[in-house]
Order: sequence, then structure tokens, then C-alpha cells
Amino acid sequence: MSVPDHTAVRVALWRALHVLVEAPPHVLDDELGLQLAAPDDGWRDRPDMAADRTRTMRAGIVARARFVEDLVIDSGVAQYVLLGAGLDTFAQRRAETGVRVFEIDQPATQLWKRRRLDELGLALPTFVPVDFERDTWLERLIAAGFDPATPAVVASTGVSMYLARDTNAKTLRDVAAALAPGSTFAMTFMIPIELVSDPEERTIRGFAEQGAAKSGTPFISFYAADEITAAAREAGFARAIAITADDYVARYFAQRSDGLRPAMSEQLLVATT
Repeated sequence: MSVPDHTAVRVALWRALHVLVEAPPHVLDDELGLQLAAPDDGWRDRPDMAADRTRTMRAGIVARARFVEDLVIDSGVAQYVLLGAGLDTFAQRRAETGVRVFEIDQPATQLWKRRRLDELGLALPTFVPVDFERDTWLERLIAAGFDPATPAVVASTGVSMYLARDTNAKTLRDVAAALAPGSTFAMTFMIPIELVSDPEERTIRGFAEQGAAKSGTPFISFYAADEITAAAREAGFARAIAITADDYVARYFAQRSDGLRPAMSEQLLVATT
């Protein structure tokens, strides 16, 4: 049976590694993804799990997840949609919120995740299997019980840099047209490498791009913050802002004594209808 791609597994392991190696308070307390992935005993010895070298990227991963989850809870919506859900565990960790969680992903990946959740005795979200090359995800989402007349939060994290700019523009238009007033779309985006001011992060970013290209999933779309917010407004959103590393620091890292802070390469578009 197919398993999630290596990127989805790495994100889940980084979320767990944050709990295992960083001192509390943790930005996100999530070890369920580690249970789902069930890696080999030596997973922490992998080069991409090196605690010191990956700390800024790991901090960015937990910061973006925490921000989106806070957005869902604080907005009071009854529906939360994850595009490319991977090993996300909001549905299991935050069941008390009563939010209906729709997870959109490849059919084989969802079969694997359903099996793992069953094995662990964990709650199931509403799975929406979508072959992105053949299916219209919005049609499948509505068929699964999503109410387009009710406000929702839709999130797409760690995806836009792998997609063509035309594809990202279409996603913005589709979401803006489909969601009820009072809804929010949160989408991560990668800024151009020349806008990364920290030399060490720029070096790490270069290695990340090279690795992505070698694995057959190159980074192909980059946006400055004012560019992506303008694109969101042009697509039909009433308001759009970019959340930066500095914003994450102010919310989640300002009182930490260990100097942990997220990388600046990835930022978050938050657009509302």
C-alpha cells in the first residue's frame, strides 16, 4: 500500500522533534504524526533530522501549523479544510472544538492514513480523496458534505512552491469564488532566495532547493509578500495579508530563552472573503 511522500513524513517528524528536543512551552504539541509515520528506531539519526541544523525550519513548521490552528479556533468556524493534508492531526488532537475537518489528499495516501488511524484507535476526519490530475477538488469536497454557504477555513501549507504560478492563481480564484463570506484561506508561499537576508538561512535554502530538484519535486514558484497579497485581492478576496517570521516570533517565540525562531523563507498568506 502507498505511503505519504517523504515531505509529509518529514513535516510530521519535525513536529514531533520540536516536542522532543525543544524546552517547553512548545509552540505545537504534536507527537501523533510520529505515531502515524512509525519510522525506524534510528529516525533521529537521519541527516534531515539533525536537531541543530534543522531548528529554524522545524520552528517554521510548528509556527505555521499553530497559526492556522489558532485561526480555525479563534474564528469560530464549523468547517476546516486541509488541501494536501498529509499526516496532519488536528482532527485527533482538537476534537473538543467540534470543528468538522475535511482532509483532501491523494486516494492512496488517504487509504494508508485511514488504516493507521484505525490501528491506533484514533478519530477519523472526513476524507476527501482527490486525484488532482483528474478531479475537481471543490466538487469532491461538496459531495463529501462541505457546506459552501457556511464560513470555513481552508489551508494549504507547503504546497504552492511546487506548483506553477498559473495553478496557484487558479486555486486563489476557485477558493475566493467558492467560500461563503467570513471565510479564510491560508496558504504558505516561498519568498525568492535573494530576499533571504540571513546568510546561513540562504545557504540552507539553497541546499533545500537542490534536494527538491534531485528528488523530482523542484521549487518552481516564489512570491514577494506584496505580490502574493495583490494576487489574492485580484482573485476576489476582500482582504489579504502576509504573516512573516517576525509575526510568528511576536506570537509564539518572544518569551523563549533558547533563541529558537523560524526561518524567514516561508511566509503565510491569509486571505478573507
